[in-house]
Formats: sequence, structure tokens, C-alpha cells
Amino acid sequence: MPALSQLVNPKRSVAAPHKLSRRAIYLEWSRKIVISVMAVSALSLTACNKDPEPTNTATADTTATKQNLAELVGCYTVGYGEPAQIKVSQQGDGYIMQMKEPASAKRVWDTPEALEVLPISKVTEFFSIDTSNIDAMLGRPDRFLVLAHVKSAYANIDPLLDSEYLAYIYKGANTVYKVECDEVNTDILADPHANIVIEQVDEK
Repeated sequence: MPALSQLVNPKRSVAAPHKLSRRAIYLEWSRKIVISVMAVSALSLTACNKDPEPTNTATADTTATKQNLAELVGCYTVGYGEPAQIKVSQQGDGYIMQMKEPASAKRVWDTPEALEVLPISKVTEFFSIDTSNIDAMLGRPDRFLVLAHVKSAYANIDPLLDSEYLAYIYKGANTVYKVECDEVNTDILADPHANIVIEQVDEK
């Protein structure tokens, strides 16, 4: 895998989260992940009606504890102060993720995707941060999305980090914000220069 510096403009790196518009970054990430997921889905239509199989919460070289992994359960947004866009949930002994849908989808969250517990030793494949500063990491099997938790002690002393959570989305890495989960639709592919469209699902 190429070094992260070859994949991400330094101004978008974890070390400099404020130098570009987070909305513009998320737009690019969102479009790429949606296009990629559609391509993968086209190759697996026979399994479209099956529930995802949550993966186990431990592997041989994973040092994350269940308590640390629990820090990753919740909802996230790329833009500070924006509504939730990604949700991570625990299902049995495993974890799943979902992304927000627009109101036209008639549901708030998309179909769950299984997440894997990743070894801490693989942190540098996705983020420009020392492995000793990460205590939990989850990722999709296709690695289109990887989420990591930064140890609180380190996040509190690094002035370049404004969040304890890092997200790697289709070859781009940045900090993300943990927010309250909600049941309000969000158009995450809206124009980056316009306000995100937020519409309440019509329950009728």
C-alpha cells in the first residue's frame, strides 16, 4: 500500500484538519465511497438480502480491549457542528456501520456493513500517527472506511488534534467528531458550498 503522504494532500492530513473545508473533504470522500460501494455491490447481488455477519472483537495481534472498542460505538460527523453522518453499532460480539440517507430513501440509515477489529500494528497504513497513541481501530473488510480512537492523554497534548477520533475514508484521512445519534435524514452528497439538506422522514 502506498504511503499515506502519497495518497493525501498534506493539508488534509490528520496533523492539519482545519486547512481545507471539511465539507469539501467529506463531499469528495462520500462520492468516492458511494461509487466504490456500488461497484462492489454489483458483484455481490446474490448476497444482498443477507444480514451482515459481525466479526469477532479480537484477533491474534489486536491489543484493543472491549472497553477501548466501546469508545468507537456511536455517531460521527466530518464537519464540526453538523448532524450525524456515520453510525457505528455493536451487534453481538461484532460491530457494524451505517451511513445517513437522504429523505428520498424513506429510511434514515443505509444497510449495515460489518466491521472488523483491526490490529493496532496496522495504524500507520491509514493514519500519520504513532501506533502507541491509538488504542482501538475498526474497519470495513474492503478498507473503504477505517475508524480509530486516539488515546485521550495524547489527544489532550497535541494541538493539531481537535478530536479523539480519526477516519480514513477511501484514501483520505482526517479527524472526525463524535456526536449524538439522531433519526433525521441528511443529504451527505449535497453541494459543498450549500448547507447540508436535513429533512425529517415522513413516518406516514
